[in-house]
Amino acid sequence: MNPQEYLRANRDRLIDELMEWIRLPSVAGVPAHDPDLARSANWLAARLREIGFPAVEVWPTGGGPAVYAEWCAAPGAPTVLVYSHHDVRAAKDEQWDQTAPFQPAVRDGRVYGRGASDAKGQIVAHLWGLRAHLATGERTAPAVNLKVLVEGEEEIGSMHLAGLLDEHGVGADLVLFSDTLLWHAEHPAVCLSLRGMVSATLQVYGPARDVHSGAVSGPAPNPAVELCRLLGRLHDDKGRVTLPGFYDDVLEPIDRYDALPYSDADWLERSATASIGGEAGYTVPERLWARPAAEVLSLVAGDLGGPSRGAVPAVAAATISIRTVPDQRAEVVAEQLRRWVAATISDRVRYELTVAGRISADPYRTPAGHPAVAVLAAAMAEGFGTGTVGRMGNAGSGPADLLARKLAAPVLFFGTGLPEDAWHDSDESAAIDLLLAGAATLCAFWQRLPGT
Repeated sequence: MNPQEYLRANRDRLIDELMEWIRLPSVAGVPAHDPDLARSANWLAARLREIGFPAVEVWPTGGGPAVYAEWCAAPGAPTVLVYSHHDVRAAKDEQWDQTAPFQPAVRDGRVYGRGASDAKGQIVAHLWGLRAHLATGERTAPAVNLKVLVEGEEEIGSMHLAGLLDEHGVGADLVLFSDTLLWHAEHPAVCLSLRGMVSATLQVYGPARDVHSGAVSGPAPNPAVELCRLLGRLHDDKGRVTLPGFYDDVLEPIDRYDALPYSDADWLERSATASIGGEAGYTVPERLWARPAAEVLSLVAGDLGGPSRGAVPAVAAATISIRTVPDQRAEVVAEQLRRWVAATISDRVRYELTVAGRISADPYRTPAGHPAVAVLAAAMAEGFGTGTVGRMGNAGSGPADLLARKLAAPVLFFGTGLPEDAWHDSDESAAIDLLLAGAATLCAFWQRLPGT
C-alpha cells in the first residue's frame, strides 16, 4: 500500500481525530479557557505517544502549555523541528452559520469548526503524514531525527516561546513551520517567506467627558473626527504607506509568482474582499507576500451598543496593524509610526500610542537556494499529484524569525490552509482533500530529506 492509499483508507480516522480535537475550545488569552488549553495539550501529547515518540512532554508556561516531542533515532540524518500551535482564536457562537464553533461538522468535503485550519488541521496532517511514513515504509522510526514543538500562545503573541527554547535547549538543523496558507487547492506552492507585524493602539482624547453636541458642537474638539482624519492620511493616492522612511529597507520582489494562476474574479470570490486596492504597480500576490501594508483593524468611539446620547465623545480609539517584509525590523517601523503620529495629529487633541511588543514580530525569508526547498517541492508534487509546484509567500506573521535566531537554523514553511478557510472568522473550515494531500506530502518529505 502506497502512502496515498494508506491515507485514503484512514480518511475517516483523520476526520474523527480532528473533530475530537476541535471540541476542546483551546482559546488563548481567556482565563476561563485555561483548562481547555491544558486538555488540548494533553490530547496532542497522547496522540504523539500513540504514534511512537519515545519522549513527549507538556511544558507549562504560565499561560497556554506547549507540547514537545522528540524521536531522534537516525544517526547522520538531519534533525528537524516541526513548529505549530494548538491555541485558537475566540469565536462568537451566534455568528457561525454552518455549525457552532466547537461542535464540528463535515459538509461538502470540509471540516467546520474553530481551529479546523488554523492550526489543528495542519498538525493533524503532520500526525497522519508521520503515520503514513512509518506504515508504508515499514519503518520502526522516522527517516529523520524529528522534534515537535506545538505551543499554546501563538494567537496572543508567543510571549513564552523564547523562554521555552532557552530553558529546554532545543536544537535542530531545520525548522518546518506549519501555520501557513497555500494559494489554491489545485495549484500547490512552496512558501518562501512570512511577513512580520507591528500592532499598535491609538487613543485620542478630546473633551474631558462626553458632552451634549447641542451645547458644544462646532468649537469642541472631536476625537473621532481627528482620529479619522489622521487615519485617512496613512496612505497616499497610490496606496503607499506615508510613514517617513517606511520603504527605506523594503526590497523589490525577488520571487516570481507567475507559476500560480491568478484572476481578479477568483481572488475576490475566495477572499471575500469585494474590491482590490493596495500599492499601485504591483500584482496582488506581490502586494500580499512581498510588499508591506498598513491596516486599521478596529475603530471605536461614541455610543456603539444602544441609542445615541447625542454627545461628542471624550475618546476615540483605533487598532493599527502594519505588515512588514524583509529587511524591515519591528522596532524601526514602530518608531516611524510614533514619529508620524506625533507630526500629523491635530494639536487640538491629546493622544496615547501604545505599540504592543508581544504581538510584534519580524518578517522572515527562507535562505535563497536552500536544498530543502527543492526537496519540499518534489514532495509536494508527489503528495498533491501534480507536475508543477509554484513559489509563494505568506501574508500573515508568526515567530519564524524568532525560531531561526534562537535555533540558528533555517526555517521552511508548509501548511494546508487556504484563503477561503476563514481563519479568525466565523465558519472556519479545512478542506479534507488538502489535509490528505498535506499528509502525503509530509510522508514524502521525511523520506526524501535524508538524501539532501
